[in-house]
Amino acid sequence: MSNQVHETAVISSDAQIGEDVTIGAYSVIEGPVVIGNNVTIGHHCLVEGATEIGDGCQIFTAAVIGSPPQDKKFQKTDRVYLKIGKDNIFREYVMVNPGTSAGGAITTIGNGNLFMACSHVAHDCHIGHDCVLANYVGLSGHVTIEDKAVIGGLSGVHQFTRVGYLSIIGGCSKVTQDVPPYSMVDGNPATLRGLNVIGLKRANLTSEVMLALRRAFKILFNSGLARSHAVSEVKEQLGNTPEVQRVLEFIESSKRGIS
Repeated sequence: MSNQVHETAVISSDAQIGEDVTIGAYSVIEGPVVIGNNVTIGHHCLVEGATEIGDGCQIFTAAVIGSPPQDKKFQKTDRVYLKIGKDNIFREYVMVNPGTSAGGAITTIGNGNLFMACSHVAHDCHIGHDCVLANYVGLSGHVTIEDKAVIGGLSGVHQFTRVGYLSIIGGCSKVTQDVPPYSMVDGNPATLRGLNVIGLKRANLTSEVMLALRRAFKILFNSGLARSHAVSEVKEQLGNTPEVQRVLEFIESSKRGIS
């Protein structure tokens, strides 16, 4: 199967296009873009800059991928990058920016993520695999999203905040502090509401692991102990459970505090 490029599409001579690629009407591929195999780019899209798009990605109408970061410090001469993995879906009007020189110069996105309409990934963000950003989610610069996280529609995530593995954020939330792995947060500002029980079940975690996480969360967030003492208590009682270890490592490495 050959590439299907609409006659009105504009493709830079610097771009590298893989096989079985579809590019819709009035879309523009500008600069040293690298597009993998079996990628679909819809109508009126813009892909530009030092952007790499992995195999099997789908980019829907009017998405803007790789446009310069929305940062006053950015200079046109800066060498910045956007690297996108495989099988990601970018719905209508999604915007993704590359990194900045001050922030590591690269934005990265893993595999199998869904970015719903009008969501925004700002400069220097790092997103893992199998995440979902619902409609109108906004990630400020330098945000890290770990694998399998879900962010509800109209939520905003503050700069330098981390969202942990298999966590879920309720719609319309204002996230200003780190979201622990396996947790559920909601509100303005977002606060911890408990375990992401439905997510844990869908991930086929055993009842023993879920019980250990419940006990760990109770000690960490509901015991009234100081954070350092609570962490020590959980290490002593439940530290042999890998999932609990993940939570503890996340908390101990937090710089913004925990929601």
